[in-house]
Amino acid sequence: MKKIAIGSDHAGFQLKTQVIEYLNKMGIESKDFGTYSEDRADYPDFAHLVARAIENKDMDFGILICGSANGISMSANKHQGIRSAVCWNEGIALLARQHNDANILALPARFISQDEAMKCTKVFLNTDFERGRHQNRVEKISC
Repeated sequence: MKKIAIGSDHAGFQLKTQVIEYLNKMGIESKDFGTYSEDRADYPDFAHLVARAIENKDMDFGILICGSANGISMSANKHQGIRSAVCWNEGIALLARQHNDANILALPARFISQDEAMKCTKVFLNTDFERGRHQNRVEKISC
């Protein structure tokens, strides 16, 4: 069973609670790394916690949420072996897994509907990396 690390800042808090409920309904184990309210919070704090959990192999995949998804994704991508992809529709989420072997889904809370966020989550967690011609490209990502 896949284990999902999830985190957000204040802008992503409400959507994060909805994604956690969705994961629970799907029978997927998740661990909430915060924030735990809509009080102002700094997205790097939660990005680093989620990224470390994946780096340490404590969790299989991550979901990060902030207003635009850019800052939280940039923070996570500072970690070796992390490939966080900002996704705002299921087609992009599909390709992030198939072609880029993304291991963190970053959702832009201020620019995505709840329905589209759940579609992205489902496709991201149910799509495998295609390997093949994409493998060599993915290996070139880390510095």
